[in-house]
Amino acid sequence: MIGDGKIGVDTPDCSTVPIRNSGKVLVSTCDFFYPLVDDPYNQGKIAACNVLSDLYAMGIVNVDTVLMILGVSTKMTDKEKDVTNSLMIKGFTETCEEAGTAVTGGQTVYNPWVLIGGTAMAALREEEIIRPNNAKPGDVLILTKPLAAQMVVNFNQYLKLNNDKWQRLKEHGLTEEEVLDAYEKGIMYMSTLNQTGAKLMQKYKANAATDVTGFGIKGHSQNLANAQKENVDLVIDKLPVIGNLYKYDKLVRDFKLKEGKAAETSGGLLICLGKEKANDFIGEYKELTGQNAWVIGEVVKGQRRSIISDNPEFIVA
Repeated sequence: MIGDGKIGVDTPDCSTVPIRNSGKVLVSTCDFFYPLVDDPYNQGKIAACNVLSDLYAMGIVNVDTVLMILGVSTKMTDKEKDVTNSLMIKGFTETCEEAGTAVTGGQTVYNPWVLIGGTAMAALREEEIIRPNNAKPGDVLILTKPLAAQMVVNFNQYLKLNNDKWQRLKEHGLTEEEVLDAYEKGIMYMSTLNQTGAKLMQKYKANAATDVTGFGIKGHSQNLANAQKENVDLVIDKLPVIGNLYKYDKLVRDFKLKEGKAAETSGGLLICLGKEKANDFIGEYKELTGQNAWVIGEVVKGQRRSIISDNPEFIVA
């Protein structure tokens, strides 16, 4: 929430600090996560993607270095520690290598909870950064990954535990196959870098962007609206989602997916882009990644608000 030393004004995603006597800006971000999937290797990949994503949200394609944060659980046996930590580190470092950067240091702590994350940094010229404050009326809102990661993860937990919540979901027609399929897709999306989206932001001259993570699409779009120079609103009327689990929201827990408040992890980029460029952006994104991106709303004159339709259209990914 820090940008050029002013809270919530310049960028909702990264710290940006001029480097003395260099003509460059240091852009950095820090984040860490507790386990949300049942495979430590995938957990490491997801954590790396989420750490790097804040820089991608500013159109920064090349990250100079990453520092890793690792929490080793004091409640695990030595064998559990060796297996879990090794796999998390492997997933994290391999994903950083995929992004064209490297883990060059970090910190390890012992505590009761497993955690992994890090700090990502890039030094670059101001003109290489897409500041997230130039949205214009008439822009469209593009989202590069579907929502509902929290539901996907939690429903998988209910299934594995075979608890009362899972029994109730089954009674209402949800099948094991649907949960496992959504979980597999969720891991794929969460462990996919937002780097291609950042490259296309540069190519198509995006006006502003953020990534969608813990505050949900409502929270992050409101942070983005707050940062704008012009008096605009971000109006969202479509919500792409992973699978059909959205139909079961509020049945065993109120995830507030329809309201845009469900937490996401390693979500997509929410991009403000000139309407005339949207089809080309989406087409090239599909060509390069094999995945869809969607126009989910528009930028209109307003009062720096995020507005989600009372009855948004759900698009199943």
